[in-house]
Amino acid sequence: MRQLFEKKINDALKSLRNHIPQVSEVLCLENRKELKSWMNIIDGKLLPRLSKGYPLTAAICGGGSSGKSTLFNSLIGKQISPTSGMAGINRRILVSVHAELLNGNDFLPILFEPFGCIPEPLKDPHELTMPGCPLYVLNRSIAENLVIIDTPDFDTGSKGTYNNRNVARQALETSDILIYIFTNANYSNRDNTNFISQILTGIGMRKCFLLYRVYPNFKNSEVLEHAMTVARNLYGNQADHYVLGIYRIDEDNAVAAGQRFMEIKPVREKDSPFMQALETIDPRKLKVELSASILSDVLVMAEDVLANARVSYDELSLYLDILQTAQSHCVHEALLHFPMNLILNRFIEIWFSTDPGYIRAMRKTGKVLELPFKVFLGAARWAGNRLVKNYKKEPSRDFNSKLEEDLLNAANNLYYSAVGSEISASATLNDSVGRRMRETVERIRSIKGINNKQNPHIEPSSEKQSLTFFAIPPPVVLMEQEKLKNTDWKLKLQSILARRDLLISLSHGIETELKEIVEHFRNRMGLWNKMQHTFSAFLNVLPATVAVTYVLSTGDPIGAAGIKVKLTGLFGLHDLYALIAIPATSGLKKADQKQLEILLGPIAETWLKNKLKTLHELFEKEITGGLIHAAKDALDESERVINEIQIDIKRCKEVLTVR
Repeated sequence: MRQLFEKKINDALKSLRNHIPQVSEVLCLENRKELKSWMNIIDGKLLPRLSKGYPLTAAICGGGSSGKSTLFNSLIGKQISPTSGMAGINRRILVSVHAELLNGNDFLPILFEPFGCIPEPLKDPHELTMPGCPLYVLNRSIAENLVIIDTPDFDTGSKGTYNNRNVARQALETSDILIYIFTNANYSNRDNTNFISQILTGIGMRKCFLLYRVYPNFKNSEVLEHAMTVARNLYGNQADHYVLGIYRIDEDNAVAAGQRFMEIKPVREKDSPFMQALETIDPRKLKVELSASILSDVLVMAEDVLANARVSYDELSLYLDILQTAQSHCVHEALLHFPMNLILNRFIEIWFSTDPGYIRAMRKTGKVLELPFKVFLGAARWAGNRLVKNYKKEPSRDFNSKLEEDLLNAANNLYYSAVGSEISASATLNDSVGRRMRETVERIRSIKGINNKQNPHIEPSSEKQSLTFFAIPPPVVLMEQEKLKNTDWKLKLQSILARRDLLISLSHGIETELKEIVEHFRNRMGLWNKMQHTFSAFLNVLPATVAVTYVLSTGDPIGAAGIKVKLTGLFGLHDLYALIAIPATSGLKKADQKQLEILLGPIAETWLKNKLKTLHELFEKEITGGLIHAAKDALDESERVINEIQIDIKRCKEVLTVR
């Protein structure tokens, strides 16, 4: 069961250990310091303890002049670590390890990975008085699966600075259990016990032995009372469960002189002799319990990172939606004018070219019908001649200047939105993108605990059912935003204007769709309309070809009429209209105008949709492409990793449940 637990938790933990920093890097989360500490806990506390054959590590700790080095020498049976009445003499970590444990085992590099160096063998005890990498000594007198660590004082220093606290912390955090030695002078020192409490209970709950160095005349009841004060300061109400034993060490001048080793005596009847209690601890059982405790705390931290990643993901998603919505608005702003002559003339040209042969013949001769019909055929020829005479391959200069003005305004608006410290765009809740942005904002508010009165991402728009959304550029896109800021914008504008012919020209796609529109209108013509078309009858009936010819060739415009073409933008926007102005004549009835709108609407929509795509690609290439690609890549990658993290956390929790 323990082997299965160790394997499952090992696999799940390694996966989580890889994915958490990955999502942090992809989304540029601001948690580097906390994340490094979290990874050190896994690398130093969890994964090593799950390695097969990993020994039990016990670290001796305590305040200055509490007798740590003397205790270390007493436990290993050798006068190795320097002792002195001066506090803080030892500056390094010293490890006592059984000689057999080093044969074919690489646990020392794993144990001391947080230090960034592998312990070296101790050659001269004087080395311990100088800062440096940990040192070790071989010892066959202790149990083979036991490692004892002597740590420097954690409370010596001056002016609020502790000389050895970081070194001591690293050593204590890598240990399975602590041997805390204290004296009558410091047993109630809150600073000392708070530090040890953080080590024991900060990430995972670890157990410890309490060793009280006292005068011989102290009664066991007094020793126990003082020791339990320390225990409660360390563990609170859980002290009885986590204190492995309470022992006393009586003051002895011979011990202080280095002539004898310490005598460690149990205070409570239930406590075994110290070395026996230490060597009979089941390392695997303790490691499973400790690992589960540490893992629980690690998962809490992982879930915090996951929550932050989800918020960052949603904020990045909201930013991308707003950016693309703003771009879609600017694209439409650049297409406010419509080259009517160019498009309609081409439509009519296609219409005439697809007329049946007998219609084309009648337009040429006008001789096959009786006189009343020849009058109407003559009118048709007149309209056709006017069409050919006025046909222009190029749009007017007026259209060119208006197109350039609209294009410049739209490009500038998009550029300053893209490089600004905040970006905004309006969208209707009837639109899929608007609904998605609203849902994203609600998730962000929910995770961050923002109340209904606080809403930095959204505000009502002046238009009905419309909202204005706001976003600050997330860290993921800042590099691309900086690149865009540093570009020569005037040069970019010249590049955009150099491509304006793309908006004027008739592309293959438009040609194809115009032919489809012609075919569609021919199929819709009933028998009577076809007869009227054949004889070019009264204009107020407005067969399709004659209606367009009439509009283009009339010389009596009395005002302006317009067709509102409802467009669906490339980014899913629905309520965006283009107003196409057309000449109006006194001869057009309302019914005729309606038929004309039915005809011209699809033609205008065909051109606008085609140019919408063209301009969208141009703006993305010259302005927003870097931002959009950076955001999309980060969203795709982080979504995958977030899903993996959820699976990892679930697997870890399942292991803890069945443990």
